[in-house]
Amino acid sequence: MSQNLSSISINNLAPNASSVKRILMSVLDSILGVKKMNELYQAHDMQGLSKEAFADKLIEVLQLDITGIEALQAKIPKVGPVVIASNHPFGGIEGVILARAIGEVRPDLKVLANKGLGIFRELKDYFIFTNPLSPNDPQNAPSLRQCVKQINNQGALLIFPAGKVSYFEKSKGGISECPWNKLVGRLVNIDQCLFVPVFVSGKNSHLFYRVERLFFKLRMLLLGRELLNKSGASISISAGTAINSKRFNKTLNNDSRADLCRALSYAQESTWRYQWPADLVQKQQPIIAEIEKAQLKKELAALPANQKLVKVKRFSAYYGYQHQMPSVVTEIARLRELVFRQHNEGSGEPLDTDRFDATYTHLFIVDDVQEKIVGAYRMGLTDRLIEKEGLEGLYLHKMFKFNPSFVNQTEPAMEMGRSFLIPEMQGSYQGLLMLWKGIGAFVSQFPQYRTLYGTVSISKLYDARSVKLIEQALIEPNSHQDVAPRHTLNFEMHPEIAALAHQLPLAEHLSTYLASTEEDGKDIPILAKQYQKLGAKFHALGIDTSFNHTPGLLLSVHLPSAPEKLLKLYLGDTYQRYMSFKK
Repeated sequence: MSQNLSSISINNLAPNASSVKRILMSVLDSILGVKKMNELYQAHDMQGLSKEAFADKLIEVLQLDITGIEALQAKIPKVGPVVIASNHPFGGIEGVILARAIGEVRPDLKVLANKGLGIFRELKDYFIFTNPLSPNDPQNAPSLRQCVKQINNQGALLIFPAGKVSYFEKSKGGISECPWNKLVGRLVNIDQCLFVPVFVSGKNSHLFYRVERLFFKLRMLLLGRELLNKSGASISISAGTAINSKRFNKTLNNDSRADLCRALSYAQESTWRYQWPADLVQKQQPIIAEIEKAQLKKELAALPANQKLVKVKRFSAYYGYQHQMPSVVTEIARLRELVFRQHNEGSGEPLDTDRFDATYTHLFIVDDVQEKIVGAYRMGLTDRLIEKEGLEGLYLHKMFKFNPSFVNQTEPAMEMGRSFLIPEMQGSYQGLLMLWKGIGAFVSQFPQYRTLYGTVSISKLYDARSVKLIEQALIEPNSHQDVAPRHTLNFEMHPEIAALAHQLPLAEHLSTYLASTEEDGKDIPILAKQYQKLGAKFHALGIDTSFNHTPGLLLSVHLPSAPEKLLKLYLGDTYQRYMSFKK
């Protein structure tokens, strides 16, 4: 017994075993590589160390090159219930690495682990032991209850829900792992529980995967040796942003929630990354000074009465053209540049303008009290523009190849773009409402425009993974028949996420993915949400090479088909007249 306390042996798992069993377990020590582990253990005086010191010594002895520790630790909530779940590429050493790193942030950490790790007595305080190879083992039930208790007691729990080490899957042409146990789905559904997905990049030896092809279960005999052959290995750790249980779709059962957690883990894989092209703007020029209020008032007063679209409290909506109000359009362009720079979309010029400002219709909102413009849209009336210049007259023709079947060529439509609200109005219900009341009043005057189309810019402040997820989730199948981007996002969807999308559609769980992927947990752009409420169809995602390589999500909205409640809100008393218009 005293020898067990100062050595690593399978005998440590059954100290009261008979002499015959102890001899057999000693033989297994040699077969499984445990004997060599013990030699390392003895040679480096690892006996009796604290769990932290033991983990540090093991990592040092194996000379592991580990990246991502600090980033992982920054993602771990310092207090409150949290489940940290990871893939299981190696079958052992990743548990030691993650426990050590996370334990620095959460000293209360417990790790649900294979009971085989009980041979490392120094680490036992980390673990809640289970037998993943025998799901019906009666000894597992108390372990699972301990996990639930850990979360209910506001603790941190690290688990490897696959239960088994990752394996080579021929159909995917790479390393994959078993479906995650529904336990993780149950735990993350506990009220106030946070979930942090983790992905550990790496793989075992070629021998390991060759052996598993011959006999899957035989690979378990190699795990001890696999730990030893990691000497000098490079291991990359990536973690997602902690998300609340409320961010998961409430309709999911525990199995489906576990599947989604698995996909969130794979979404962190360090090789699934895309670097945005370098900004075109090397040096930003100072933005021009604000246009004098007196000049703006003068131009507004000179507009025909019908171009003042609507007034609600202190705000008024207008429309006009550059030749009517050059100073107003200059101020709009100044504000656009100011706002777009905040989202890494600015031109770097003193104001955001191009030749289309002269031909497009400008819809804008004025704060009558402060006498300033607070938001705007640039609208292209396609029948007029195409008649004069053909498709070259449309700004979005630079981004997309429009087939004759697309709406801008089949009927009068409004190309919507360059929208903004000034910083103090962003996130304001009133600001967005006024823009849409302005649009409603405009189409009431010109009811031949039944469809809006345009792009929602997706700032490069979004992770490229998020943009790919948005593209895959929202764009409708077969939309390429009507339109195609001239410049695509050259970034493939992660195959594990794509495979899961057949049973858990991306569109239904997009917010969960984005919350985990984005550092600040942001959701899809607010304007995209607004268009979704109106019943938008999403057609394609293109890169606007003339707008700092900003991704743009092309969509269209058939206004008469939008929800009646919203149309009545935006069109007011003119709703019935607009709906009854006949071409």
